[in-house]
Amino acid sequence: MITKRSAIGAVVAVAGLLAGPLPATAAPAPPPWTVASGLDHPRGLAFGPDGTLYVAEAGHGGVPCRRIPAGGQVVAGLDRTGIGPVCAGASGAIAAIRHGHVRRIVTGLPSPTTPADAEAAGAEATGAETTAAWAAGARAAGPSDVTVDPDGALSYTVGRGGGADLRTTAGLSGAALSDRGRFVIADIDAYLKGANPVSVLTVDRGKLVVDAGGDTLLRVGPRGRISTVATFPRRIVPAPAGMRGGARAGAPIPMDAVPTSVVRGPDGAFYVGELTGFPFPPGQARIWRIVPGERPRVFATGLTAVVDLAWGPDRTLYALQISRRGLLSGDRTGALVQVDPGGRHRVVVGDGLTAPGGLVVRGRYAYITDCSTCENTGSVVRVRL
Repeated sequence: MITKRSAIGAVVAVAGLLAGPLPATAAPAPPPWTVASGLDHPRGLAFGPDGTLYVAEAGHGGVPCRRIPAGGQVVAGLDRTGIGPVCAGASGAIAAIRHGHVRRIVTGLPSPTTPADAEAAGAEATGAETTAAWAAGARAAGPSDVTVDPDGALSYTVGRGGGADLRTTAGLSGAALSDRGRFVIADIDAYLKGANPVSVLTVDRGKLVVDAGGDTLLRVGPRGRISTVATFPRRIVPAPAGMRGGARAGAPIPMDAVPTSVVRGPDGAFYVGELTGFPFPPGQARIWRIVPGERPRVFATGLTAVVDLAWGPDRTLYALQISRRGLLSGDRTGALVQVDPGGRHRVVVGDGLTAPGGLVVRGRYAYITDCSTCENTGSVVRVRL
């Protein structure tokens, strides 16, 4: 879904697999109940004050398709040669859901996609890399998250895949915080080149934005001033077998943090979840606790491919994982995990989720975007906690 340098993006205002030993699983939860369907690569979601549920749809790209040349920026965070053609269009959208009815209130947003099978499209990628790109949702960047102010005003992030060549082809460059009329409030890409804003949270006098491209948490003030709140470090991990570029299996390689989500905790601190970069090792994703002005502290470890976080009414933190067994496994079964105050975690929902992309909790229910890599067959499901 989200990888290190998979996109540049925009925040736009209106008025991107547990493995090893799996955590203990709670008593079987009731199967997810479908709230709305027919969504196009659905990602982050948020409730408005009137109960309307808003969903960011990454879209399905468009034509023509162009290949990212060797030496260009990555499409799926796999390496710097790209994995194949990118098809940029304006099919991204923000949808409003009420009583099961889906209405797209913002349309025409940038949506770059890659074919589901990069090798079939002529890319020189290994099978493992192709699988990772597909499992990570590389088929669509585009709109990735949405937040709602207390007065009902919306803000949303838009990620756009590829480097400068793709940005020129798509007809849009840079990353911005804008209003519904596309008036630019803040140019995020000018602040941090290669920015990939993937999550946005309304805070006092501004927004917090997670930039997966720069491994940073940013703050955007009310007048568009951008500052860095926290930066998340790389780690050294063993290379997987069959990696392109000659690295032998087990050789040390750097892995980016790739933060994907931010929420405010009941203690006033901010919590940030990691997807991790290639090779996406199972059980190596973390959750960070952030207090502005202090160094980030690891809150929980042992997770896999975290794409969103949410706090429940009982002051419990929940983490959504796009793939239970890791992005290189080919298993698209996701998981909803409860994270205890000490950082321990257990699976709440381990079946019935396919490549989930976003999470919000309202009352005793978790609302999840399901099949976040699916064109027009994604959905929002509800699970009782």
